Amino acid sequence: MAPKKAKRRAGGGEGGSSNVFSMFEQSQIQEYKEAFTIIDQNRDGIISKDDLRDVLASMGQLNVKNEELEAMIKEASGPINFTVFLTMFGEKLKGADPEDVILSSFKVLDPDGTGTIKKEFLEELLTTQCDRFTKEEIKNMWAAFPPDVAGNVDYKNICYVITHGEEKEE
Repeated sequence: MAPKKAKRRAGGGEGGSSNVFSMFEQSQIQEYKEAFTIIDQNRDGIISKDDLRDVLASMGQLNVKNEELEAMIKEASGPINFTVFLTMFGEKLKGADPEDVILSSFKVLDPDGTGTIKKEFLEELLTTQCDRFTKEEIKNMWAAFPPDVAGNVDYKNICYVITHGEEKEE
């Protein structure tokens, strides 16, 4: 595989696809590869509209409109192979602040340094300030980051997921 990378780098010009692999840690690339493999339902190395429809159906979303699928596919400049897939994630994450900046923002809301914020407090902030969350977005957030039995939200985990992708399974 190294010779392929070298060829790409040599003919790269503007940095192209070869830089995308340097944007992620090896473990992240492996996680994205696993996700790509799951989405590429027909295993042809390209994510197509049919692949998206099938993977969404497997997650219970059965009535996805053709236009929605086409819009997802059109986010890429061409066929979505793994390199394009990784590039798309790199572009989406490029605007995200570094983990320490996001963590510092949450720490302002945690003067005691517990690493957690009360669910009610965070929900109130997210639904009343700036770009307000909808009820559906709040529901999705609690599904992804459930508070503990005392109603505390682990914001360090949220920061990690924002900057590194899904949390590691324990």
